[in-house]
Parts: sequence; C-alpha cells; structure tokens
Amino acid sequence: MNPDASATVKKKRRVSISNIAFLLISTSFMGQLLGFLRTKLVNANFPTVGPHSTDAYFAAFNVPDLFFFTLAAGALGVAFMPILSDRLHKGDKQAVWELSSSLMNLLAIVMAVVGVIMLVFARPLIQYIVAPGLSPAQLNDAATIMRFLAFNPLLFTISGVLTSIEQTMGRFFFYAIAPIFYNLSIIFSIFVFRHNIGIVGLGIGAFIGAVAQLVVVIIGLWKLGVRWHPRINWKNKDLHHVLRNLPPRSFDLGLDQVESIVETRIASGLGSGNITYYSNAYILSTAPILLFGAGIATAAFPRLNARLSQGRPDLFRKDFLTVMRAMIWISAPIVVVCFFARGYLARMIYSRGGPQIASVFGFLGLAIFFNIIYALISRWFYAQKDTKTPLIVSLFVIALNVYLAITLARPQPVGYGVDGLAMAQSIVAMVQVIILGAIMIRRDRKLLNKYFWDGVGRIISVTGFSVITAYIMVSFYPLGARDRGVITLGTKLFLITAATFVVHVFVSNLLGLDEAKPIVRRIRKIVLAPIHLDI
Repeated sequence: MNPDASATVKKKRRVSISNIAFLLISTSFMGQLLGFLRTKLVNANFPTVGPHSTDAYFAAFNVPDLFFFTLAAGALGVAFMPILSDRLHKGDKQAVWELSSSLMNLLAIVMAVVGVIMLVFARPLIQYIVAPGLSPAQLNDAATIMRFLAFNPLLFTISGVLTSIEQTMGRFFFYAIAPIFYNLSIIFSIFVFRHNIGIVGLGIGAFIGAVAQLVVVIIGLWKLGVRWHPRINWKNKDLHHVLRNLPPRSFDLGLDQVESIVETRIASGLGSGNITYYSNAYILSTAPILLFGAGIATAAFPRLNARLSQGRPDLFRKDFLTVMRAMIWISAPIVVVCFFARGYLARMIYSRGGPQIASVFGFLGLAIFFNIIYALISRWFYAQKDTKTPLIVSLFVIALNVYLAITLARPQPVGYGVDGLAMAQSIVAMVQVIILGAIMIRRDRKLLNKYFWDGVGRIISVTGFSVITAYIMVSFYPLGARDRGVITLGTKLFLITAATFVVHVFVSNLLGLDEAKPIVRRIRKIVLAPIHLDI
C-alpha cells in the first residue's frame, strides 16, 4: 500500500458533507434556473398545439434517455464508485485507472451501436412506441430531433465515468457545473433556429451542449493523474464485479424511463398539448428532487462508501441518519411551498398553459417529498453493493404505476385526465419508500433509533406551522388574473417562500431541532456581530 496515497485520500475525505452539498445545491440551483428558463423559452417561442408544436420536442428525449439509463447509468456512480472507493482507500490508483478505462471503453462501444440504431430507426420508435398520437408533421419533427440526440447517450456515458472518478477523489466542482453548459447550449439554439429550421434546431443545441459538458468534465481531470488505457481488460475482477452489479441498477433506472415513455404515450392519447402540460409539471417537480435529493445524497455517497470501506458500520449508520433527518427537515417546507405556490410556478414557466400545469404539479407534491427521501435510501443499499433489492422493489412499483396511470388517466369524466398521471406518480413514490424503509429496518434493527424518530416527530409539528404560514401568505398575495412576468410573480413567490422558511427555521430552533441550529448560529453571528468604526 502506498502511504502517501492513503494519506491523500484521508485528507480529502475530511471535507464535510455539508460543504460538498452546498456546492452541489448551489450549482444545481443555477442549472435548474437555466432549465426553467430553457423550458419557458421553448414554450414562449414555439406553439403548444399545431403541426410544429412542443409536444414533438418533449417526446423526442424519451428514447435517448431510456438507452442511456438502461445501458450505462447503472454503472455510473452507485455500481462503480464503491469499487473505486475500495481501491482508492488502499492507495491502488493503478487499479482505479485500469477499471475506469475498461468500463468506459466497453460502455462507449455499446452506446455507439445504440446511437446508430436510434439514428436509423428514430421515426418508427417515435411513431409506434413513444407517442402514436402525434400528427405527421409532429412525428417528423420528433424523429429529426431524436436523430440529433442519437449520440448524446454516448457522450453522457463518457462524462459519467469520468465524473465518478472525480467524485471518488473528492473533486465535485466540474461535475457540478458541467450540466450548466448543456442548458446554455439549448437556450442559445432557441434564438438561433426559431425563425429558420424551427423546433428541430433544439436537437442541434442539445448535441452541442452534450459535447460542451464532456469538455468541462475532461478539464476537471487536471492534476488527478488519470491514465486512460485503450483496451478492455476482460480479466479484471473489479470489472466483473461492476458488470454483475450493472444489470440490476440498469434495469432499475431503465424501468423509470419505460415509465416515462408510458406516461408520454398516455398523454399523447389525451389530446394535443397534454404531453407539454405533463412534461412542464414534471420538470417543475424534478427541480427540488435534483437540488436537494440528488444534491445531498450525491455529497453523502462517497462518505458512506468510505465508512464501509473502513469497516465502520457504526459511523455509516450515524452519517446516514444525520443526512436523512436533514433531508426530511429540508424537504418538508419545500413541498409546502410547491403546493401552495403551484399556480405562481406554473405561470412563470408557461403563462398560456398555467392552470393545467398547476393542477398536475399539485398532485405531484407527495412524489416530490418521497423522491427526495428515496435519493438517500437507495444509496443505503448501493453503498453496501446491493443493487438487486431496489430493482425488485422498482419492478413492483413500476408495474403499479403503469396500472394506476392507465386507470386514473382516462379522459374525463371517466378518469382524471392528465392529472391521473401525477396521482399515480405520488402513490408509487410513497409505496417505494415505505417498502425499502421496511427492508432497511429488518436488516439493521438499530438503524432508526429514538434520536431519529424524535426528530421526525418534531419536524412534523414544525411543518404544521409552515402550512399555516404558506396559506396566510398566499391569502395576502393571491395570484391575480393579470399577474405576468418574472418581477411580479417572482416577488410574490419570494415573499411566500421566505416567510414559510423563516417560520420553519424559527419554530425548529424553538423545538430544539439540530438541523436548524447551524443556520440560527450563522444568522446570530451576522446580526449581532460588532461593527468596528475607525475614528
């Protein structure tokens, strides 16, 4: 073992989860703002209905996402990083480079073949699988956009392997900022192509954005000593281990994308515009999940891996519970604000279809909360190299979701229309967390202790005050029929959000919740700090 390498690893691991989480949440917040702006500009510059509507744009991304998550994403992060962590903890960087090169080369070949398939069969994939309800003109647009996206999964796969290396070695900055360039490229393409080739130009923007994202990730490898080998070492035992863990995690994420395709297919049968309405509401719902769920869980995952690599399950349990309580505490006011301010958010992202988007978004409230919690719960299993249990649970809940979506999303008055898709999402998100939570408790009886349940009970009490605050603020600043623009809507939204979070933090501190204490200390330090005057 290399002592210098081990010391370096230990030094990097002393970086706090909170600091990493702050970086990821901050950059993710910027990325989400750009994502909102991108969606808003798409909605504003292209029609919702008609031959060249936005339904084609939202439908085109389903199949590329399916192939990426099914064939590659399972190996990226959760199935890959625990092995890297083990090798890095032992100071064996050569094994890290050997495994990374072999995995990236293998997945790159597979994704290149997949790209060719999507390039050739884009039209039938859209027509017969994703959105059979599209008109001929919409179908042509969707197929053209998909062809531009055909090799994005290849680029994202290479980026994913490289960012897994960076995260394991404690470098999160480039991983955090890379997606920002993807959104900027699509936004730029809106203005470049809206008056000539139209909505299909967004596919060009997405491809250029994927290239730019990869370039940023490669820059992030500087001084990490990465060594790429142009071969696949089939005898590498670590590669075999990752490939054994790949199918369960891949199918798990792939099933999520199949679920998305089913929802798009159902929405296309409910009439023109419904793909856009549901996609917009879903984009709104994913923002807090990516910001706080994925952001905090991603920051905590290397630490959880390291605890098990060190043979310290006690510290693994302690870190997990600390992060879990923090995520529940943060997600509670987020869901409250999302529900009461759903109309403001929907109108900001899309003024013409605001009421329908707001309705769908309101039913996604429970899904937001439980998906934030799921982001960490799933990593409890992945840190222990168990990718099969989440897959088995996902098989059940995805089947349940498809059944509920078909049942609830029937045209009104028989069903609930596009709102039924959101209802199904919330139900299955709750069921998934309950099942996985029960399995965790069964495996580790000491996991959820008195400290955890006491905190959850007080968080529920605090949330009651947050609900009352949000309700009062919405009554004081109602959404007017003529309210338009970022300044008007943003001001009301800011006041509602600020009041809700201030009350949440203040009451949490009164009830002695540990999660609020660092924030209150920081506020007191700023407010009560003495001012030194030079006389």
